[in-house]
Amino acid sequence: MSGYIDVFKRTEIKYLLSPEQFERLQEFLQDYARVDDYGKTRINNIYFDTPDYKLIRASLEKPVYKEKLRLRTYGDTYDFTNSFIEIKKKYKGIVYKRRVAGAYKKAYDYLIKDGSPLDDSQISKEIEGFRMMYQGLRPAMAIYYDRIAMIGTEDPNLRITFDTNIRWNKDSLDLRKLTKGNVIVKDGEYLMEIKVAESMPLYLARELSRLGIFPASFSKYGRGYTEMISGQTHKFIEEPETIGGFEREVIAYA
Repeated sequence: MSGYIDVFKRTEIKYLLSPEQFERLQEFLQDYARVDDYGKTRINNIYFDTPDYKLIRASLEKPVYKEKLRLRTYGDTYDFTNSFIEIKKKYKGIVYKRRVAGAYKKAYDYLIKDGSPLDDSQISKEIEGFRMMYQGLRPAMAIYYDRIAMIGTEDPNLRITFDTNIRWNKDSLDLRKLTKGNVIVKDGEYLMEIKVAESMPLYLARELSRLGIFPASFSKYGRGYTEMISGQTHKFIEEPETIGGFEREVIAYA
């Protein structure tokens, strides 16, 4: 299948932004980045884990190496919606992501009902190996959020994403049926990720420092898991009609 990248290697740095920091940074970025062709949408994920949550418990211990498996879609999800089965690994701060694409129903049936793999590629073989290594993998948590994605105007390797309305749900674990979720971040707060192939541009690092924006350790699945085991839940929210001031666009993309 063409039109998407199935292998990534990059550095990802996360930050939590207040509404004011978000607005001021958006003004600055007008000269350096633009909202990409798929940049305003909802992202839906099912994270897979063992019955004792081995993967996320290990991840929260901040090891040198960690990995996870998820099923992802963009926008409203139906049987035929393009979806991605992804293995995401992190080693010494470098993120490696490998994924295969296919219709959501086929991907769902493969991961949950022991159906057929999406294809016979090397990445599919790695996904099958992952499932064999972690016996008992099953849907553990749904994480979904609204994203504005930006790309550098002169440096296409620079990607900046802003996620808001981040919520988790452990009871609705089919992306075709998502309704509500427990809120992870405060109203108006944004989780920003800066994704670069090598080092962050100096002009951007200087502006972040000037605005008092500093790296934050943040895992969406980790935060949801922590709230789940502690019994902390926040009010349920409905899916918003706008994303960061933009009208919502439902787009399936990679």
